[in-house]
Amino acid sequence: AGTNQEKDPKFWNAWAQRTLKNALTLQELNKNKAKNLILFLGDGMGVPTVTAARILKGQLNGQNGEETQLEMDKFPFVSLSKTYNTNAQVPDSAGTATAYLCGVKANEGTVGVSAAAVRSQCNTTQGNEVTSILKWAKDAGKSVGIVTTTRVNHATPSAAYAHCVDRDWYSDNEMPAEALQAGCKDIARQLFENIPNIDVIMGGGRKYMFPKNASDVEYPNILKHSGTRKDGRNLVEEWVDRMKNKKGRYVWNKTQLLSLNPNNVDYLLGLFEPGDMTYDLERNAESDPSLTEMVDVAIKILKKNPSGFYLLVEGGRIDHGHHEGKAKQALHEAVEMDRAIGRAGLLTSDHETLTIVTADHSHVFSFGGYTPRGNTIFGLAPMLSDVDQKPFTSILYGNGPGYKVINGARENVSTVDYKGNNYQAQAAVPLNAETHGGEDVAVFAKGPLAHLLHGVHEQNYIPHVMAYAACIGQNREHCMSSSGSAGLRPAFSIVATILSAVRLLC
Repeated sequence: AGTNQEKDPKFWNAWAQRTLKNALTLQELNKNKAKNLILFLGDGMGVPTVTAARILKGQLNGQNGEETQLEMDKFPFVSLSKTYNTNAQVPDSAGTATAYLCGVKANEGTVGVSAAAVRSQCNTTQGNEVTSILKWAKDAGKSVGIVTTTRVNHATPSAAYAHCVDRDWYSDNEMPAEALQAGCKDIARQLFENIPNIDVIMGGGRKYMFPKNASDVEYPNILKHSGTRKDGRNLVEEWVDRMKNKKGRYVWNKTQLLSLNPNNVDYLLGLFEPGDMTYDLERNAESDPSLTEMVDVAIKILKKNPSGFYLLVEGGRIDHGHHEGKAKQALHEAVEMDRAIGRAGLLTSDHETLTIVTADHSHVFSFGGYTPRGNTIFGLAPMLSDVDQKPFTSILYGNGPGYKVINGARENVSTVDYKGNNYQAQAAVPLNAETHGGEDVAVFAKGPLAHLLHGVHEQNYIPHVMAYAACIGQNREHCMSSSGSAGLRPAFSIVATILSAVRLLC
């Protein structure tokens, strides 16, 4: 139930007036040049996931939940992103990553190549490569970093550095012989070769960097965690050798990471699991860093560069939780990413840092059922089904592994632990893995030129805004070239004038 103060109209009027006062301050647009750029990508974090994560965050803090503010909720500018791939109405994480990192829409399953490239066809790679904002930033003298809870060579991060017609070519072990013979490179190799001086790389994916059957440092007796590389290369050792005189450090556990002094580290490679990192709910807090801890160290290293930095942060396992029908895992991943957003905000200034939070795509995840205020987000709807007279959870999926029929009828959820970490919410259609959703996703923005994210945009617009704000890539000419810290050219004020005129017309 709501609080007593919510029964008084003065409460709501005062809240709205405070919100209005804050909104009026936005008339003074932040037209500074963005020294730093941060993109937080919640993989699979559609609007229903954002709302449910907000409620969960509040309930974890002992509140009803609905009135809670996520860190991303506090961002002043919000727009929508159209997520389709060039060949897919409902997209995947590779084609979408190419859009929001390289500024070009692409086919599903491909990273860092245009739509002229065909999935899994190696000979369509050459000539169709597209570069990412991470490269544009590096070329402009900025430090750059990638932090993810998935493998560092997974779909989202790989579009920042790789040009690959198949997102699944994690190492040469996963590639067909004809692709290797034709000269295509696996994604792990491209991580170290394409842009050899990425300043910070953190996530999972250790096994793809080591020779086939090489024992894993953390799980030496578990065969599935052993190295995968057929070419016999030890990419980590090669990186360490290359960086040994450049203040480079390789770490594989939380203790090593948190013992680093960022002032003494210029290059950091952190690989904390053989595959994806573990779900935050199951994370070993002694050995594995949280996303927030990784982001904290990354920013402290990157911000030393007087020219600024670009950082890609992926909360990548929101997506995995949903695919498995495990809403509790997915939502806790989203709450942890929101914590990381808060930490980044403490370490940077909106005056000079453009921060964007968005998703690559949504999922067929929903919650409803006329639940009362403060109902636990993982709880039951207040009524029984008027068709089969059984209870049902508020959270449901349109499809996925949670489809359960017992003796020809829907499973009675009151007989199972529907609040368990790995409970698979009921789904309408049986699938081994739940699917993505095709609706638009939210884009939250704060900092210099954040107001350019203002309506319904194609997803590939996002890196163009970021590049424009920082005067890098094809938009570098918009800033005076005489000084690295020079202000923006009048082109910015012209754009702002046009935008305000358009608003008046609307």
